[in-house]
Amino acid sequence: MSIEFFFRLVGMVVFAILGVYFGIYLGEQTGAAREVSAILFGLVGALVGLILTPYMTTRPMRAVRKVLLNVSAQTLAAGLSGLVAGLIIAALLTFPLSLLPAPLGKLLPFLGVLVFSYFGIAVFVMRQNDLFGLVRQYSGRDVEEPVQPGAAAQASPGRSVLLDTSVIIDGRITDIARTGFIPGTLMIPRFVLNELQYIADSSDSLRRQRGRRGIEVIAQLQKEATVPVRISDMDVEGMRGVDDKLVVLARQLRCPILTNDYNLNRIADLQGVTVLNVNELANAVKQVFLPGESIAITVIQEGREVGQGVGYLDDGTMVVVEDGRGYLDKEVNVTVTKVLQTAAGRMIFARMGKD
Repeated sequence: MSIEFFFRLVGMVVFAILGVYFGIYLGEQTGAAREVSAILFGLVGALVGLILTPYMTTRPMRAVRKVLLNVSAQTLAAGLSGLVAGLIIAALLTFPLSLLPAPLGKLLPFLGVLVFSYFGIAVFVMRQNDLFGLVRQYSGRDVEEPVQPGAAAQASPGRSVLLDTSVIIDGRITDIARTGFIPGTLMIPRFVLNELQYIADSSDSLRRQRGRRGIEVIAQLQKEATVPVRISDMDVEGMRGVDDKLVVLARQLRCPILTNDYNLNRIADLQGVTVLNVNELANAVKQVFLPGESIAITVIQEGREVGQGVGYLDDGTMVVVEDGRGYLDKEVNVTVTKVLQTAAGRMIFARMGKD
């Protein structure tokens, strides 16, 4: 039996009893038959209680619960702090306001509680980032302390980073998290987890393998002690797409999105959401070579042009070697002639150097 059905039954009984008493009272006042009036209003009360009870009990509670799930912990803490501050100010003003002549002495203290409570909540929520920044600044975290292993994740406890499906399936997030460069908490919304499960249950073997890999990546992240991982039940109403939900949720929480999806990157940028792109990070940390430098490369295949050979650096950068076709499966020293940055990544052109 559901909780809503239980409340319907309770409401039906309560309103039926109230209807019976009202029918008896009305029969005494009008001179009508009390029994008939009591039965009639009792049935009406039972019907009203059966229909209206959920709208007075369970459904308002569900609406409040849904709102609270979509509010971040930081915003909730800021609102409660603002409410306390507003009530304190209103309490301090209650005594002098109560000394005013009637009816101001009775009305203004009550209005003061409402007004200062509202302004306290509004101000604290609007300036929550500044307030929590001051708290972190003066809480003693800036004092030099010996860092314990795995304590990097606690360096910025108020910051969360949203993960999307593509970056989880990619798998490089585990290596990035292990280095400790990501501050705060890695937050995975429940709808992202549901999409991963949907991909893992796909009939396509490739999609099924990618989905299972994403689930394994999450399990590995949860085992790592460097960065905490949290599965969030917060959802966005009115949005169907996972990317749209991520952007709206990032705006609500004022946190960045970690992704390697180009389209999501552009959409988030247009809406003012900070994006941490794994592909841009990978390109940024690749080793830089200048024209004239010498590098050792193993030529593993032929190039598109006549006489070209192709090799790869440890970070995956393609090196096109002029006249390198005759050195297949050999390690040779080459001289960099040009470095080309493309949308697909970085390419290095080189010619055979002196051994």
